[in-house]
Amino acid sequence: MTTTSRAEQLARAIGDRIVSGDIAPGERLPSEGRLVAEFGASRTVVREALQRLQSRGLVRTRVGSGSYALTPPAPVAGDDWLAARDESERRELHAFRIAIESEAAALAARQATDGDVATIEAALVSLEQAVLPAQTVDADFAFHRAVAAASGNRYLLATLDRLGARAIVLPPARISDVPREEADAAAVLAEHHAVAVAIRLGDPLASAAAMRAHLTASAARRAAVG
Repeated sequence: MTTTSRAEQLARAIGDRIVSGDIAPGERLPSEGRLVAEFGASRTVVREALQRLQSRGLVRTRVGSGSYALTPPAPVAGDDWLAARDESERRELHAFRIAIESEAAALAARQATDGDVATIEAALVSLEQAVLPAQTVDADFAFHRAVAAASGNRYLLATLDRLGARAIVLPPARISDVPREEADAAAVLAEHHAVAVAIRLGDPLASAAAMRAHLTASAARRAAVG
């Protein structure tokens, strides 16, 4: 077996763990040494495998820190069309999110019950209290899902559920096993807060604008460091 095919085999094995959720979003992958021992591969093969995973958007490697999973669990069977396999497709997926989530926010402003608003605000509190990347991903997705649920549109909610937490892709600056940077966390929280306030006030235009602004800023942050 050639080095290239061995690296691809290893990349698929590690990628399967990320897609299955065995390695959670934001979680650090085993060290090169551990992967060498586990798979009986050379460091050259391991590094090539990690490079392949990085090019597919599954991991992000930080010098001196290690490699971290970026993509959460896989889509439901039959939803492969929602997968993003490279940077171009990730941009398309993000544009799709902006389109559907801006409308979901507008509908939520019209339709949300007191219970819906409470769920959205509870997710906001969880996001504020999140410390590590995996916690941030869970709280962030819970917020977006709560907005979709509040829209009262089953198809918007189903789409968010099928996208799952993989829709929340952390930029490299937020991939670490230490607490988030204060400025970054404050900006993200403020954007979510603006969405929640607009929905609570029942303002569809402001809700859609706040969601669009947040997702656009999210894409800009990722591009700036990616």
